[in-house]
Amino acid sequence: MNFKIWLLIAFLCFVGGNVYSQKENAADETIQDIFEQYSAETDEEIDYESFYNDLIGFLEMPIQMNSASRENLEKLPFLSDIQIENILAYLYKNKRFNSLYELQLVEGLDMTDVRRLLPFVTLGNANETAEKIYWNEIFKYGKSDVLLRFDKTAQLKKGYEAVLDDSDVMETPYLGSPVYSSLKYNFKYKNKFSLGAVAEKDAGEQFWGDTHKGFDSYSAHFQLNDFWKFKTIVVGDYRASFGQGLVFNMGYGTSKSSYVLNVVNRSNGLKKFSSTDEFNFLRGVGATMKFKNTELSCFYSYRNMDSDTASEQFSSFYKTGLHRTFTENDKRSTIGMQNLGANVSTRIKMARFGFTMAHSTLSSVYNPDIAPYNLNYFRGDKLTTAGVDYRFRVATLNFFGESAYTSKNGLASVNGILFSPLSTVSVVALWRYYSPKYDTFYANAFAENSRVNNENGFYIGAEIRPFSKWKFAVYADSYQFPWLKYGVNAPSIGSDYLLQADFAPNRTVQMLWRVKYEQKQKNASVGAIRTQYDYGKAAFRYQLNFNSGSFSSKNLLELSYSDSTSKAVSWGFAAYQDLSYTFAKLPLTLNARCMYFDAPNYDNRFYLYEKDILYAFSIPMTYGAGVRYYLNLKIELFDRLSIWFKMAQTVYESSRKTIGSANEAIDGNRKTDYRMLLKYNF
Repeated sequence: MNFKIWLLIAFLCFVGGNVYSQKENAADETIQDIFEQYSAETDEEIDYESFYNDLIGFLEMPIQMNSASRENLEKLPFLSDIQIENILAYLYKNKRFNSLYELQLVEGLDMTDVRRLLPFVTLGNANETAEKIYWNEIFKYGKSDVLLRFDKTAQLKKGYEAVLDDSDVMETPYLGSPVYSSLKYNFKYKNKFSLGAVAEKDAGEQFWGDTHKGFDSYSAHFQLNDFWKFKTIVVGDYRASFGQGLVFNMGYGTSKSSYVLNVVNRSNGLKKFSSTDEFNFLRGVGATMKFKNTELSCFYSYRNMDSDTASEQFSSFYKTGLHRTFTENDKRSTIGMQNLGANVSTRIKMARFGFTMAHSTLSSVYNPDIAPYNLNYFRGDKLTTAGVDYRFRVATLNFFGESAYTSKNGLASVNGILFSPLSTVSVVALWRYYSPKYDTFYANAFAENSRVNNENGFYIGAEIRPFSKWKFAVYADSYQFPWLKYGVNAPSIGSDYLLQADFAPNRTVQMLWRVKYEQKQKNASVGAIRTQYDYGKAAFRYQLNFNSGSFSSKNLLELSYSDSTSKAVSWGFAAYQDLSYTFAKLPLTLNARCMYFDAPNYDNRFYLYEKDILYAFSIPMTYGAGVRYYLNLKIELFDRLSIWFKMAQTVYESSRKTIGSANEAIDGNRKTDYRMLLKYNF
C-alpha cells in the first residue's frame, strides 16, 4: 500500500483521539491490557475465562486493603511481588490506609498502578476477622445469575454446504446448525460458598438428532471456603495449581510480557472450574486443610478424554472439544484418565516450602507417533511426578523456585531472585532447566515453549522509574533447546528482548512505546541437505489512552517486522481507533473500533484484544490486508436483566477469494460475526 495512505490513516487515527473520548471501566482497561500482553507471547489458545471470573469477583467484593493478606494481593496479576511486599510493609508501619489514594505513597506504586488497583480494592477495617458461615443465610442472601449466549457467523461455511456422500446422498459435513449456544447458572454467597453449572454447544455440533441429543458438553461445580479446618472444598469440576507449576498448574501460568517482574506463579491451590473449556480441568473432589502455618491439599479426579483410538493405543489428546463431524464425534470420551495428587505447604517465618506429588493413569497406552523431535516424550499409561518448591526472603532479596522429577527419569528446575537495589529500580532474574525427558501432563511454568520440556534459559527483567510519571520496563531472555523440537531438526538457540516506556502526564492521558524483538532458528532445505536458518521478528507499538468523564478513547499504531536468511524482509502495519461512551440518562454502554491492517506474510500477523460481550474473549489473529471493525453494546433493561450484543466484520482486500480452510472456509473476502448474551440476576 502507498506510504502516504498509511500516513493519512495513522494521522486520522491519532487525531481522532482528540475529537472523541469515552469512559471505559478501569477494570476492563486493566483486563484488556493483561490479556493482550500474554496473548502476544503465544499461539496457543489460552482460557482467560476463569481468570476473568476472579477479577470480576473482586469488583463485586473488593479486597479490603486495611486487612489485606499476601494471598489476596497475589491474585491481582498486575502487582509484582515487590509491590505486594511494599504495600504490606506500609500497612504494618502505618497501621491503616486513610484513603485509597494514599497508595501513591507506597514505594514502587505510581498513579498508573493505583488506577489499576482502584476497581478491585476498598479501604475496609484494619482489624477485620474472618466471617463465620451461617447456613440459614446462604440461600437467603446469596446471589444467582443465569447467562444465555448465542453466536453466529453470517456467511455460510463449507461445512454447512450439502455434498454427495459415498451413497450419493446429499449430506453436510457438519452435523449441526451454525449457531453457538451456551447456558450458565451461578450461585454465590460472598466469597464463602458457590455452585454452578455450564452447558455448551459449539457451532456445527448437533443439538438434537441421531448422533447426539442435548448440549454437547456439561460442567458443574461446588466450592466451600473457610469452613471449620478446611480452607477450601471443591466438588465436581475444578482446577489445581501448586508451586511454580512444574508438577501441576492448570491455572493462568506465568509468561513473558511487559509486566516484566511477574514471573512467579501465584495460582496456587484448588479452585472451582466454571469456564467453557472442555479440556483443561479435573472432575472429582479436592480439599485443602489448614493447620496454623501448614496447609495440606489432596485431590482426586476421573474423567473421560477425547482421542482417536482406532487402534489399541492413542497418539494424542483431542483438545478442541469440537464434535461437528462423524470423525470428530468418534473421538468423544474414548480415554479414561485418573489423577490423584497432594500438596503440603508450610511457612517458617519469612519462608515457605512445599511438596507436590501427582499420579496419572490412562485407560489406554499413550504412544505419540514417533518422530525425531519427540523421542523423549512420555509413552505409557502411568506417570508419577513429584516436586519441591520454595519461596523465602533475606533482607530485600526474594528467592523462589521449584525442582521436579518424573517416573520416566525427567528432571526440571526453575529458580529465581527478585530484589530492589534502589527504591526506583526492581530487578528479577530467573534460570530454568527442563530436561528433554521431562514430560508431564499438567506442567505449566515459565518457558519459551508451551510445553515444559527440552529447554534451558536465563531471563532478566527490570522496572525503572527514573522520573515522576515515567516508567520503563525491560527484559532479555536467552534460551536453548538441547534436543530437536517440532520444526527444527537440530539443537537450536533463541533470544527475546523487550523495552517499554509508559508516560502518564495526568489522570486522563496515558501513553506507551514498546519495542519487542525475538530471534530463533527454523528448518531450511538446501537441496537434499536439511539445515537451519536464523529467523528474526520485531514489533513496534505506540498507544494513547484518553479518559474523561463518560468518554474514553484508545489509539494504537503497531508495526511488525520479520527477517531471515531464507526470506526477504517483510513489514506489517496495524492501526485502530477505539471509542467508548456510557450514556448518563440511558442504560446503555457503547464500544466501537475501526482497524486497518496490512500484514503481507503470516510472520507479520497481529494479535490485538477486542472488547466483547461478558465472559467472551476475542483476540483474533489477523494477517493479509483489510479493515476490521466492531460495535459492542451493553443494555441494562431492568435492575436484573442485561443484554450484550456484538457485531464484528473483517473485510479483506478484493483480491482475496476465500477466508479460512477446509470445512471452515468462506467464499468471498468478508466475514461477519454476531454475538448476544442475556444475563438475569436474582
